[in-house]
Amino acid sequence: MKHDFHEHPLVFVEKQSDGGQKAYCSACGDVVSAPCFSCALCNYHLHTKCAEAPYSISSHPLHPRHSGLFLRQIPSDYSWVYSCALCKEKRNIFFYKCYDCWFFLDIKCADLSSSYSKVNQESKHVAHQHPLTLIQSPIEEHKRLYCPCCLEPLVGPLYICFNCPLIFHKKCLDGSNKLKHPSHRIHPLFLESDKKTLFCKLCQKEHDGFFYSCYVCDFKMNITCAWLKPIVEDKRCHPHPFTLVQRQGSFICDACGIEGNYVSYICSPCNIVVHKDCTKLPRIIKFSRHDHCLFHKYFLETQELTRQDHCKICFNEVKLEHGSFSCVKPGCSYVAHVNCALEDDSFYEVVEQESQCEEIYGSSAKSLQSSIDRVLEVNEDGEATKIEHFSHQHCLVLADKMTEETDRQCDGCMLPVSTPFYYCSESECHFYLHKNCAELPRVKRHWFDRSSATLYSTRFQDCDLCHRYCSGFFYKIALDVCLRCAEVADIIEFPGHEHILFYDFKCSERCNGCGKSGMGYCTFRCGKCSFVLDFACLSLPRSVLHKSDQHMLNLTYRDDNDYSKHRYCDICEGKRDPSLWYYSCSICDTSAHPDCVLGHYPFLKDGITFSWRDIHRHDFLFFRKAEGYSDCSHCGKSCREEFFKCVEPTCNYIIHCKCVELD
Repeated sequence: MKHDFHEHPLVFVEKQSDGGQKAYCSACGDVVSAPCFSCALCNYHLHTKCAEAPYSISSHPLHPRHSGLFLRQIPSDYSWVYSCALCKEKRNIFFYKCYDCWFFLDIKCADLSSSYSKVNQESKHVAHQHPLTLIQSPIEEHKRLYCPCCLEPLVGPLYICFNCPLIFHKKCLDGSNKLKHPSHRIHPLFLESDKKTLFCKLCQKEHDGFFYSCYVCDFKMNITCAWLKPIVEDKRCHPHPFTLVQRQGSFICDACGIEGNYVSYICSPCNIVVHKDCTKLPRIIKFSRHDHCLFHKYFLETQELTRQDHCKICFNEVKLEHGSFSCVKPGCSYVAHVNCALEDDSFYEVVEQESQCEEIYGSSAKSLQSSIDRVLEVNEDGEATKIEHFSHQHCLVLADKMTEETDRQCDGCMLPVSTPFYYCSESECHFYLHKNCAELPRVKRHWFDRSSATLYSTRFQDCDLCHRYCSGFFYKIALDVCLRCAEVADIIEFPGHEHILFYDFKCSERCNGCGKSGMGYCTFRCGKCSFVLDFACLSLPRSVLHKSDQHMLNLTYRDDNDYSKHRYCDICEGKRDPSLWYYSCSICDTSAHPDCVLGHYPFLKDGITFSWRDIHRHDFLFFRKAEGYSDCSHCGKSCREEFFKCVEPTCNYIIHCKCVELD
């Protein structure tokens, strides 16, 4: 079939292949199982039901104000993601949109709520300002949604408000507004709803939704904690039942090692005490930042750890007497705090049975699909000397040296070409690939996300990690990541720092390389000192040529020269911050800002074409060097640096890169 949201034809797959890697439906985000529709050229799949979903819905019970909802998909180059009106989640999946207002409903909720129109038992409730409809027997799919009162999955009888729209547990709204609770015996508690996030005294966490509050003292209890189960039993997580202890008092949780107050659960046979949430900890997880499955253990014996007893995520000490996630493979000392491993669900998935671990390892190995489409010739050592590659229309030939002294970039990583490399067999086509870049896997597992990473080639794309516009190879993970950033491991030894650096998606402190801050999920930091680096600095080339110097300029991490005149950039003649990185030549005593050496867009290929309609009506060509130094149409000065030129030969529009940024 040909689907409007994908450029290639989709082929019907009737039977699931054995041992294949998990794939996800691009429409609903769930794991795909046959029968389904798949693209043979890229990692794109659709459930049969999703592929055949209607492109428009004339009327929907959750949006009676306007007629007509239309199926849409957010383009991959958009930075925003809609919020579904029903489940409130922001997910990059198919959604239905109303063009008369800002109403969005994702494809899963649209399908789920289509049955609500059949229910007509409507009543007014004291706990909510709109009429509510009772659903006595909810379907299984409701369990993926959450009640706004208790934030628990929607099971049992429900109320739905079509005005908001919201779905509540019936028991949450029908419960008493006044409560006497053993955790706060001195005063009664009253039910209230606050739009602000509040701190629950029992679980020591912040929550949205309904709370029981004491009007006399500052005591607030989330509605879920007020109705805790006396016995919790789930043999997938723990072999014995946990029993509720509802008394005030601090304790150290044996499952995660974090202090708790008021409410705890105990397991008498194991002699352990845990938080409420820790009764449901997964026993085994597949963590994207490690090659093996991780097992939860309540206690670690010293022989299970070798020289490393620090969490591989935050690099703080792991207490042997408390719970953690660790690798059970012989010789592997990977260990992580429970809260670190489970902090972001994009990094892990729960493994139900231990036997699945071996299947995961096997499927990961099978997923390394080569980006070489066909090997045409090999040498005596079995090395491919002539190939067909997915990224280029002509054959590529292996070479050990350049036949001419030219400054060429690899069309994969956009760094200067070094040997060995492949070049295009067509003499007029200047296409080059490092041998390593040509042999990259087309689909592979990457530590940044638990889903597969797919390699693609582009002329012009913004990298979501280093925030640079680049040509060449990108990996589509959860983000669009340039090849230089994709090759950075989550734990690195860096020559510019004496300690190990690790990836921290929460860190937004000032980068020691460039001085910028607030990069969010794009930073590495040191566990022993305050050293921080962002992806933009980590992916800088270690050496580079520039017209201002006949020698290679080397990336330098600190300036120990106290001579004040030395702390100027020899290109822009502006001051340099001696604490930040710069490029230097030890022979000529040249020093310069990285941006001055590299230019505005160092990883864009010369001559690429792209559109920029906010600036000009025609497409642009990108050039590094100007011939004849034409005047810039924006500032009127001669273009001696990188510039954009209109593709139309009769149009003389030219603009400096520095005159207007793409951002």
